[in-house]
Amino acid sequence: MGRRRIGIAWVAAASLLATGAAAQGQVGRQSPQIGFVYPAGGQRGTTVDVTVGGQFLGAAAEVRISGLGVSGAVVDYMRPPNGKEQTEIREITEQARKKLIEQAKGGTPPSRQAIADLVRTMAKEKGITDKQLEAFARYMRERSDPKRQPNPQLAESVTVRMTFAPDAEPGPRELRLWTPRGLSNPLRLEVGLLGEMREGEPNNTAAISTRVPALPVVINGQIEPGDVDRFTFAAKKGQQIVAAVAARRLMPYLADAVPGWFQATATLYDAAGREVAFDDDYRFDPDPVLICRIPADGEYALEIRDAIYRGREDFVYRVSLGELPWVTSAFPLGGRRGSQARVALTGVNLPADHVDIDLSAAAADRQPFCVATADGRRSNVLSFAVGDLPEINERESDDAAPAALTLPVVVNGLIGRPGDRDTFRLHLRKDDRVVAEVAARRLGSPLDSLLTLTDAAGRTLALNDDHEDKGAGLVTHQADSLLTFAAPADGDYLLTLTDAQRAGGDAYGYRLRVSRPQPDFELRVAPSAVNGRGGDTVAITVCAVRRDGLAGNIRLRLVDAPAGFTLSGDWVPAGAQSIQLTLTLPARTNDRTMALKLVGEAEVDGRKIVREATAADNMMQAFIYHHMVVASAWVADVAPVRWAATPLRPAADVDHPLELAAGRGGRLTVKLPANVAAEAIRFELSDPPPGVSIAKLAPSKGSVDVIFAVDATAAKGGTRGNLILLATQIVTPAAEEGQPPPKPRSVALGTVPAIPFLVLAEPTAVRQP
Repeated sequence: MGRRRIGIAWVAAASLLATGAAAQGQVGRQSPQIGFVYPAGGQRGTTVDVTVGGQFLGAAAEVRISGLGVSGAVVDYMRPPNGKEQTEIREITEQARKKLIEQAKGGTPPSRQAIADLVRTMAKEKGITDKQLEAFARYMRERSDPKRQPNPQLAESVTVRMTFAPDAEPGPRELRLWTPRGLSNPLRLEVGLLGEMREGEPNNTAAISTRVPALPVVINGQIEPGDVDRFTFAAKKGQQIVAAVAARRLMPYLADAVPGWFQATATLYDAAGREVAFDDDYRFDPDPVLICRIPADGEYALEIRDAIYRGREDFVYRVSLGELPWVTSAFPLGGRRGSQARVALTGVNLPADHVDIDLSAAAADRQPFCVATADGRRSNVLSFAVGDLPEINERESDDAAPAALTLPVVVNGLIGRPGDRDTFRLHLRKDDRVVAEVAARRLGSPLDSLLTLTDAAGRTLALNDDHEDKGAGLVTHQADSLLTFAAPADGDYLLTLTDAQRAGGDAYGYRLRVSRPQPDFELRVAPSAVNGRGGDTVAITVCAVRRDGLAGNIRLRLVDAPAGFTLSGDWVPAGAQSIQLTLTLPARTNDRTMALKLVGEAEVDGRKIVREATAADNMMQAFIYHHMVVASAWVADVAPVRWAATPLRPAADVDHPLELAAGRGGRLTVKLPANVAAEAIRFELSDPPPGVSIAKLAPSKGSVDVIFAVDATAAKGGTRGNLILLATQIVTPAAEEGQPPPKPRSVALGTVPAIPFLVLAEPTAVRQP
C-alpha cells in the first residue's frame, strides 16, 4: 500500500548473485571494489580532486569514465598500515617519547608536536615515509572513535584528479578504477552546470556553519557518525528556494546498513533557529527535496544529516540549492513512438508551463527530459515513457457512464483529487485473455495504484494493488498494479483504477495499458565487469524479467565477441527467473579490456523474440535483499598469462543435460590439467539446486569422477539449470629442517564450465555426458 517497503528485490536470486561473485574470486584474484566517490561530481570546465574509497585498490593505474568530456588520472593511493608497520611506528613513537622525556630531565614534558617531529625524523631513518605515518595516524584516530566501526571495504583510498571539459554534457557518468587485478564496479559521478563547493568541518552548529557565498550552488558533503552539516546563506522574501539532496541517488544500496541507504534529511532554519521547512524524502523517493517560499529577508541555515544519525565515508551527498526550476508534475507521462508530445508542467521557477517532446526517432522505451531557464539553470530530470500501442487521454466520466476502451490501448490518465476513481468498460468474449498494467510509480508519479475488475453486476473478479517489476531495480516501493484475467463469459466488464491511499492531485498521473498478453522479456547480466586471467572460466549470472506470461526457455549467446570467449550453460530454463552460467576467457588476446554483448532468444507461437542483455551489478541492501542495478556496459578484463594452463573441463562434450535421479544420483567426469594430481583435487557446488550434493569423488589418472547424490525429499522432479563446480587443490608445502611439518592448504584451481542438468521426476536409467 502506501508505506515504503524496503524488501522488494530479487531475493530468489540472491544466492545465485552472491555465489557468482564468490566463484569469480575462486581463481585467486580479488577484483577491486569501490564504495564511494567524494565529491561525487563537479562543474564542467573545472578540475577537481576526488577521493575514491574501497578495497583491493593497490596499483590503481587508470580511471575509466563513461561518456564524453570527463577524464581522470590517479595521483595518490593510501591504505591502512599493515601489522609490521603498526609495530614499527608504535616502537618509534615510544622511543621518541622516552628520549624527549629523558632530555627534559624532569622539566616541562615534551609536546605532542615535538614527539611527532622526532618520530618523523626517526621513521625516515628506518625507511618509513610521511604517507605511512599519515595512514597510521588516520588509522589510530578512526580506531579511537567510539562511534566508528572498522570497515575494510572502505579502508583504502585513491585520489583522482578529474577534469570536466567545458562542453561536457551535464548528467550522470560511471566511474571505475582499473588495477592489474581488473576493473572495479561502477559508481555514479555527476557533471553539473552550477558552481560547486565542499562543506568545511566542523560545521554542526549555527556558530560554525559553512558559509554559502552565493546561490545557486551545488554543495558536496559527507556525513560521519553522529554528524550534522549546516550551511548558512542569505535569502530574500518571496524567493522560491529549492534544496534538492542527492544521496541515495549516488549510492543506491548499502549492504550493511538499515534501511539499506543513506537516509538524508533536510531542515531549513531562520536566523532565530526556528524551523521553516523539513523533508526526509520526496514523495516515495528517499532523497529529500525542500521547496520553500522564503518568508522574510534574512539569514537561513540548511541542515543535512542522517535520519538516525548514522554516518561514515560512503554517506556522500550533493545538494543543489537556490532558485532552481523544479517540476512537481507532468502530464501525460508518455506517448506513442513516432509522434510529437506536448507535456503540461507544474512546479516552481519554471520557464514555461509545457514542453514539447519529439518521439519521431525514439528508440528506447524511456526518454529523459528536463526544462531549462534562460540563464541555463536546469530542472530535475523526468522519465517519459515511449510505447507502440494506440494511445488516448482519459476523460472524466462517472461510474454510470464509464468510457469504453477498444483494445489494445494505452490510457494516459490522472487521479486528479483525493478519492477520485477512473472506470473503463471492456467488451469481451468468453475466454478472452486481457492484461491491464499501470505505469505510474516507475515514471515518478506518487500514485499507489489499485486496479479492480468487476462484471456488469458489480461482482469483483480480480484485484491488484502492487505488482513487483523485477526490472526496476532502483524503485524502493513497487506500487504499480497489474492484472491478467480471462473473461468467464461474453459481456461487459468494468476496470476501475484509483489510489490505494485515496490520495490524488496534479502529480498523480498514470499510463494504463489494456491489451491481449504480449509475451516478452528483459535480461540482466552480472557482474558488469568480468575479471580474470587468460583461459579462466568465470561464473556470471543472468536474470530474466518475464512479461505477460512468457514462460519458455530463453537461449543465450554472445554476439560479435572477440575470439576465444565461450559461454557454457547458455540458457535460462523455462519458468526460471535467474541462472548461473560460465564465461571462459580467451587464453591469448591483444586487448586487455573488451566490450561484450549477450542476447537472449525465446519463441512464442512460432515468433522469435530477441533481446539484448543489459549489464548490471548485484547490490545488497540491508544484509539480505539483492538488486540488479543497471550499468552502462558489459566488459571483460583479461589479464595476460605467460603460458595458458590446461583448463578444467568435462571429459566429454555435453550434448544433453546431466540427468540426476533420486536414489541413483549422477556422475560427471572432469578432466584435469596434466600437472595436477587427481587425489589432491576437491570440488564444491556453487549454489546447488535443492537436494543435490556431491556424494564423493573418484580420482583416476588425469581425471576425477564427481558423483552426485539426490535427496528425493528435497529435490523436485523436472528442475533444470546449471551446475557450477569450483575446484581447489590441496597443497602441502615442503618441510623445513628443524621445523614442525607444515599444514596442507587449499589453493583455488578454477571453475568447471557450467554443466546443464535435469532432475528426473522418477528414478530411471541415468544418461551421463
